[in-house]
Formats: sequence, C-alpha cells, structure tokens
Amino acid sequence: MVVNSGTSALHIACLAIGVGKGDLVWTSPITFVASINCAMYCGANIDFVDIEEESGNICAVKLESKLKDSVENRCLPKLLIVVHLAGASCEMMKISALCKQYGVKLIEDASHAVGGKFRGYKVGSCKYSDMTVFSFHPVKVITTGEGGAVLTNERESASLMRNMRSLGIERSRNNWVEYHGEADWYHEQQHLGYNYRLTDIQCTLGIRQLKRVEKFVGERRDIYERYIDALRDERLVKVIKERDGVESACHLVIIKLQGQLAKERDKLFMHMRKNGIGVQLHYRAVYRHPLIRNYPGYKFRELRCAEDFWRSTMSLPVYPGLKKQDQKRVLRVLREGVRCLRG
Repeated sequence: MVVNSGTSALHIACLAIGVGKGDLVWTSPITFVASINCAMYCGANIDFVDIEEESGNICAVKLESKLKDSVENRCLPKLLIVVHLAGASCEMMKISALCKQYGVKLIEDASHAVGGKFRGYKVGSCKYSDMTVFSFHPVKVITTGEGGAVLTNERESASLMRNMRSLGIERSRNNWVEYHGEADWYHEQQHLGYNYRLTDIQCTLGIRQLKRVEKFVGERRDIYERYIDALRDERLVKVIKERDGVESACHLVIIKLQGQLAKERDKLFMHMRKNGIGVQLHYRAVYRHPLIRNYPGYKFRELRCAEDFWRSTMSLPVYPGLKKQDQKRVLRVLREGVRCLRG
C-alpha cells in the first residue's frame, strides 16, 4: 500500500499495530529521526537498542540481553522497528525469533533497502516481520518525487492502513459498519485518519521505476564494489560491508575511519566538501537530538557502539550515473585528506 512519504508509512504501520499512549517502542540509534518520530506521534514511550560495530544495524545479541532485562523489569516493548542501514538487511532471522519469543511486534524500516535481499528473500516479503516500510524520497533507490509504502501479509492490518491513509473514510460496502441504503454516495468515516494518499502522477512515476529496480541496484553495486576494491588495502579507511546472506540495495557507501583518524572525521569531512565532494553523515545518534533527548519518559544514555559508529563514519557519493572518473576523483580527494591529517 502506497502513501505520500516513508514517514507516513511508518506512522500508519504503528497505528495498525495498535501503538498508543504508554506503549514502549524500540529502534536503532543510527537512523533518520522518522524511525522514532512515528512512535512519538502515537504517544508511545521510546528507547534504543545498540548496534553491531560491523554493519551499523541493530545487534541481535544486545537485543536479546535488553529483552531479558526488560522481562525482569516488566517493561517489554510492544514494537521493535529495525532499520536496514545503507540498504543492507539486519540479521532478521535471529531478530524475528527473539520478537516472537517475547511477544514483540516487528517492523522493518527498509527505507534504504528497496531491491535488497536477506537469505534469498526480497526485503519487503515480510517473511520475518509484521510489516516492512519503504521510502521513495528523491535520493532513494527509486523515487516518486516523495512517497512511501507499507507491505504486510496481514489482511486486517492492510485494510486498516488503507482506511487510515484516507482520513479514516471507508468506501467499500464490504467494510461498512452501519449501511442503510443503496445510494452510490454512501461512505463512512470509521477512524480519525490522515490525508496520506499518494497522487496518481506519483504512482505512475513509481510504477515505471519499479521495472528498473534491478538495473538501479546493479549500477549502485558496481560503484560500491569499486570503492571496496580501491580501499581494500587502506589501513585507516574501512568500507562498511554487507554480512553473509545479505544482498544490499547499496543505497549508501559508508566508510569507517580507523585509529587516530577517526578523531579527525570532521576535518576530513570538511576537506571533502571544500573540494566539491558531496559526502554525508548517516547518522548522528538519533537520541542526541534535543527533542528526543528531552522526550518525556526517555532516560538518555549513550550507547557505546552507536557513539563510536556515528563519530567515525561518513558516506561517499553513490548513485546511478556516477562516472568512473568522478569516482576516481572522490578517492583521490579522500586519500589526499587522509595524508594531510596523518601529517
């Protein structure tokens, strides 16, 4: 089901699961703010699960430990939102098993992962989750200008989300609650819904792009692999790679700076920007934003791996159409910056 943004998709997915005031929602600290805003829109309490050092995704081992502690403290979450950072899936088999064991609902925030796979299954199949959310923002693998989607295998949830994206108005006679006539104009508002519909023009653009997903991902993968090959022997710059069983959508190429160079990340970042290279940060630990840090009921604390990750990483340019000579220039400027900072 398509909606007008990835944020809207996350919001109505939370609503369909029944997230409300007083419920607890966990997500990754390395993500865009939308991954946690959706829970706050519902009035839920929030918290974060620390990440793996290798991938930047939620760590299944740390999740298990946090769930065990939550049982003892009687504060299990209602929902976990995992985030497939850079287009590479989390370890969904282990995470799904834990969520089922502890009775926690599971949403995949796959905003980066259109065209990705986990253990042979396409991200979005919902084999390991209750719902999967995609984003079609202009910088994503495919775009509708702005837009998003929610995928689920649960009919009732799908029906509720269709209703919620259109102001809570139900036009299908099969779903009416109190129909008293045959007039074609009849409809019912059954929920306090939202105007989250995607336009027909945007849908047309999206349908055309869906046919080219494999091509787009293939071009991104070529660029990603060239970065890996070029930086393979660099001691101080490491490309974040996909784990076994994961086929990334290659939405981002994230590099992690090593040793003392990690402390100079911001200087290297500015060196790249000053030389016309559009590097980015994905992401500052989301719990550090003032709104979230001061959100009622949230107990701020630093998470060790998340802190190390966000303070030592940056994203290199990757998009279909990036020419080899331009990619070589990115690498040249990167190496120049590293040499300057090493003295």
